Amino acid sequence: MHFDLIDLRLYLHILDTGNITAGAARSHLSLAAASARIRAMESSLGIAFLDRGRRGVTPTPAGKALARHARLLLQQADHLQQDLAEYANGVKGQVRLLCNTTALSEYLPELLADFLREHPNLDIDLQELPSLRITHALRQGTADLGIISDAVDTHGLQALAFRDDPLVLIMPLDHPLTTASFIDSLQYDYVGLAADSALAVYLEEQALHAGFRLQTRIRADGFDGLIRMVAGGAGLGIVPQAALERWPSQRRFKAQPLQEEWACRKLLLCARSFEQLPGYAKALFDALALPLRKNP
Repeated sequence: MHFDLIDLRLYLHILDTGNITAGAARSHLSLAAASARIRAMESSLGIAFLDRGRRGVTPTPAGKALARHARLLLQQADHLQQDLAEYANGVKGQVRLLCNTTALSEYLPELLADFLREHPNLDIDLQELPSLRITHALRQGTADLGIISDAVDTHGLQALAFRDDPLVLIMPLDHPLTTASFIDSLQYDYVGLAADSALAVYLEEQALHAGFRLQTRIRADGFDGLIRMVAGGAGLGIVPQAALERWPSQRRFKAQPLQEEWACRKLLLCARSFEQLPGYAKALFDALALPLRKNP
């Protein structure tokens, strides 16, 4: 068996993305090079790790076993690099931080910029994902820290309150809707975020739970664009309260907190174990948790 860390990372990227092309891109490899590596891995043991289909790839039973061991090996390799980097000047460490849409857009930019300025030997692999996928990644050991909605199960993880994150329904000034009920709003057209954004996925799930589909006329690239389209009359929108706080006081739209309990969200800072985080990840945890300790 001749696997290296590049092979293992590539394999996990392929599983995470569901196809070899996207996994190769995330690994910064050409499709040909990625395919050759996977074939070599399978040939070395005479076992297929992936079932190939028209819609992508899925792991075989052997592939699932490989994924479990690969995650553990890569986690240990990352911890080794981070621990040794503390003894070597100029060696970079990396922390993987996963977060939902609001944390990425509203709360983290300044915090992370300050942290990176104070830690020149540290990089942050920052990725936006739905909260449920973040908890899965933390449990699997493929991420160091996560910021999630409190609506998901945190069993097996440690969690610390991070920020309040209530969701607000916004609408044009002349819109006929008179309530802030999500169910009532679903009969009208919406302006949404990108389909793969964590908040868009979350809202689609809530609509499906209620037996409806969101009627999305157009998708904006961020909260500011969404709010401007709503103000211009394109449809309804749902944004976090934090996004509205940055908006000018003279608004050309109405805004009301959503009535549903699931919309009264809080954000949680999570890890498998805060005490067992490797050195660099512990430093980032301390930086993110510091405002919470100052303002209990």
